[in-house]
Amino acid sequence: MMKMLRLLPVLLCIFLVTPAMAQDREQEQIDKTRAAQKARQQVNGRVLKVDRKKDNYRVKMLKKSGRVVTVDVDSKSGQVSSKEKKKNGR
Repeated sequence: MMKMLRLLPVLLCIFLVTPAMAQDREQEQIDKTRAAQKARQQVNGRVLKVDRKKDNYRVKMLKKSGRVVTVDVDSKSGQVSSKEKKKNGR
């Protein structure tokens, strides 16, 4: 009986901490590969470069039309926003 009473606080901690850890995993940031996948889905082009910025990834892509598109992918939500650039700065 005494051993069970000693285990009770440990078990209680496990049950309280586990849901919090699961919630943290859901809020984890995405990696470069996932950011490139999200950008590719949005733009339908070839990924040229992925740079990590403070709160997002900047993905440079080449569309089939020859246009270069820069896409920002939020590192937490995965939301994609694009900024089109003309090829060769024109």
